[in-house]
Amino acid sequence: MHFLKKLKLQIIFPLLILFIMPINIYAYSKYIIPGGETIGIEVNSEGVLIVGFYEVDNRYIGKDAGFEIGDAITKINNIKVNSINEMVSVVNEEAKDSNELEVTITRDSKSSTLNLNMICDSNDVCKTGLYVKDEITGIGTLTYIDPKTTIFGALGHEITERTTGERFEIKDGKIFKATVTDNIKSENGSPGEKNATYDESVTYGKISSNEESGIFGKYTSELLETEVLEVGTKDDVKKGEAIIRTVINGNEVKEYDINILNINKDSDIKNILFEITDEELLSETGGVIQGMSGSPIIQNNKIVGAVTHVIVSDAKKGYGIFITTMLEEGDKSAS
Repeated sequence: MHFLKKLKLQIIFPLLILFIMPINIYAYSKYIIPGGETIGIEVNSEGVLIVGFYEVDNRYIGKDAGFEIGDAITKINNIKVNSINEMVSVVNEEAKDSNELEVTITRDSKSSTLNLNMICDSNDVCKTGLYVKDEITGIGTLTYIDPKTTIFGALGHEITERTTGERFEIKDGKIFKATVTDNIKSENGSPGEKNATYDESVTYGKISSNEESGIFGKYTSELLETEVLEVGTKDDVKKGEAIIRTVINGNEVKEYDINILNINKDSDIKNILFEITDEELLSETGGVIQGMSGSPIIQNNKIVGAVTHVIVSDAKKGYGIFITTMLEEGDKSAS
């Protein structure tokens, strides 16, 4: 693992090997603040993401120029663009001189340049044929805050762009206040979801990384008044009773009973198979719902994981990720 200390050992020191081998060196704290709060999430893309094409004079001029869904536009005529507003401004300015644009894109981590011939009407309104996006906003659940580093982790899985299905490459982002208004219940074959209102003026932290194991950053607000919990290792997780912390109404974090059915140490993020057994939670949500991602899993008074997925065919069941996986990634990504 990334945070195991690598020690160079020589065969002439066998007793030293026995002494140091069991020691794991972690950069994150042994005790962390458990989350459970519903949070608003906003992430801004690295460049402007192409998510589709539209016809202009019966032609797909963007697609014909060689652009692909998932390309990130970083420059137009060698002028950097980081948002749709910047892109529109540059396009309108450059169109005064020419309908042809030199567009720099990033695709599969490689940069290249394509020429786009816009079509402009008599009112000098120019069309690119490109549908674009520069941010994603939604809700999820805060998993933890490390009180020593103020690094936070949430979601337990990456944010993907719905059109491309790929991880959303972010420039930055933030987490902010969200209040749950109601829930659409999960049914077998149809996952439900939390509905919430946002208050972006109440910002809790800055997102710096969107990784397979969650989103991470620095918590900038006052630390939550919650008792810290010991971090549970992979070996601490056992089949049987546990709880999750989450919000199903307003901003009140409550604890609900679950039963851990299986533990998989070989998976990247689907490590803990569980089912919800709490009658109150089942009555309110029908099972695991969208927006619950990141809810801490606690067993034997240790935080051991976070909810990540619902099993669509059996909505009472879901998967969780080991908390140590999130902590290691968070420490690497956000410090």
